[in-house]
Amino acid sequence: MTLIKSISGIRGTIGGNVSENLTPIDVVKFAAAYGMWVKEQREKTNYRVVVGRDARMSGEMIQNLVMNTLIGMGIDVINLGLSTTPTVEIAVPMEHADGGIILTASHNPKQWNALKLLDNNGEFLNATFSQRVLDLASSEEVTFASVDDLGKITNNQAYFDLHIDEVLKLDYVDASAIASCRFKVVVDGVNSTGGIAVPLLLERLGVEPILLHCHPDGNFAHNPEPLKAHLTDLSEKVKQTGADFGIAVDPDVDRLAFMDETGTLFGEEYTLVACSDFVLSRNPGNTVSNLSSTRALRDVTEQHGGAYTASAVGEVNVVSAMKANKAVIGGEGNGGIILPEAHFGRDALVGIALFLSLLAEKQMPVSALKRTYPLYFMSKKKVDLDPTINVENVLKSIETQYQNEQLTTVDGVKIDFSKSWVHLRKSNTEPIIRIYTEAPSQQEADALADRFILELKALS
Repeated sequence: MTLIKSISGIRGTIGGNVSENLTPIDVVKFAAAYGMWVKEQREKTNYRVVVGRDARMSGEMIQNLVMNTLIGMGIDVINLGLSTTPTVEIAVPMEHADGGIILTASHNPKQWNALKLLDNNGEFLNATFSQRVLDLASSEEVTFASVDDLGKITNNQAYFDLHIDEVLKLDYVDASAIASCRFKVVVDGVNSTGGIAVPLLLERLGVEPILLHCHPDGNFAHNPEPLKAHLTDLSEKVKQTGADFGIAVDPDVDRLAFMDETGTLFGEEYTLVACSDFVLSRNPGNTVSNLSSTRALRDVTEQHGGAYTASAVGEVNVVSAMKANKAVIGGEGNGGIILPEAHFGRDALVGIALFLSLLAEKQMPVSALKRTYPLYFMSKKKVDLDPTINVENVLKSIETQYQNEQLTTVDGVKIDFSKSWVHLRKSNTEPIIRIYTEAPSQQEADALADRFILELKALS
């Protein structure tokens, strides 16, 4: 089993040995380190942290450990209980809190859990702050509060509704137009908190939700990553019920995928493309996604007169690039929508509302909408290398070999050809290079990936 400590948070499997898995002792250690970091940011008499979790089976145990560690440090906790990542993100500034912790391992299977850490803006910690938390966890110099200075826990169950209120306030969302279409939509909540939040949003928009795997008990009905191979139940349900389309989210509701009326996946890469098309039609401007995301976003952005920027992989990097480039929308090709007017975090509820508004305007089936966008196909492969090989040198050789092409090197090496691209990224945990390609056909994308596998092996 595994415990992974990185700038993305603390993630691991439940059970097993201390420091090798996400055990109660590890949870307390990292929660205390985060509490120390919160106190370092501002000297004040009262500190507040928002805590919420997805529905995975270890969630309640982990949340109790986190909350009681924080109150033991004299920090007050606003307990959202079952929640979503974007719900916690919007709750932090609304509560004027000093930070937030989301207990979720996102799309990982049920044996995993994680502590994802937010700053006082409700945004993920940057690399410097994340490293500081890891350093504090290693120092083991934690100071706890005296009995008279313990924090307290306040339960707040209102934030699903408050989150939806914020979505409905967005100028882009036309609730009356959506309601007039009388959409019928299947919702696959993977038996986590999306099974609560998404139907609530749809009902507020006058959409009939058809529930599939929406019991939030953490017994994931399928692999929780919203990919085509895992969504066969959703495909069948859409066809059986004659629904207008289907919605799939991951356990913490920051990733979003659509299924068209024929039971065919719209494509998680195209979630951001469609939502961006709608936003840009009303507010022309710039966009950002990560280097491994579809070129279709660049094409759509330029059609609307904006400029597209590719960031390093990772939500923190996307957000940083969005701020630097004043992007009006951005996100990741894994179905993550980031709309600054809502908050700087991936939010499936925002994405659903934008997509419904787009459909209400276009008055066309989801399958027809997909055909209006530039069509690309992706391939995702990897090449295993000898552990003694210097991966950085291999990538540098590729960079030199293709120096006359359009190169981006902020995260591995990405080579943009006229009609295709390849992105080569070093794994942080294994002696492998991940290979992402995109081309006008699946055959071309696969062939491009295979070509670079051979080139990388030759260099190593």
